[in-house]
Amino acid sequence: QVQLVESGGGLVQAGGSLRLSCAASGRTFSSYAISWFRQPPGKEREFVAAIRRIDGSTYYTDSVKGRFTISRNNAKNTVYLQMNSVKPEDTAVYYCAAGPMIGVTARQYDYWGQGTQVTVFS
Repeated sequence: QVQLVESGGGLVQAGGSLRLSCAASGRTFSSYAISWFRQPPGKEREFVAAIRRIDGSTYYTDSVKGRFTISRNNAKNTVYLQMNSVKPEDTAVYYCAAGPMIGVTARQYDYWGQGTQVTVFS
């Protein structure tokens, strides 16, 4: 079992920055690929970014490339999502998820956090 807890969400003006954290406890954190998903109001959950457990390779959905950065600190059992130049369309509940390998669909992940709300206003 892995327990995930997101934090760092909030209200931010368009063009600003926010850093989300995903703190893990339980089984060996470094054994899992970790991803961030988001669910905008009235829409389905969508992939945002992922980081591989083996070599730390990162992957992003096109809409956040160049603006968001995912990173992990295995010693602290924490994954971060640095969000820069945010836009109103980034408004969503952000979730972190852990799974055996990288994937862009939610069903590929075994463990989920409770989510943290990010609201971007213009």
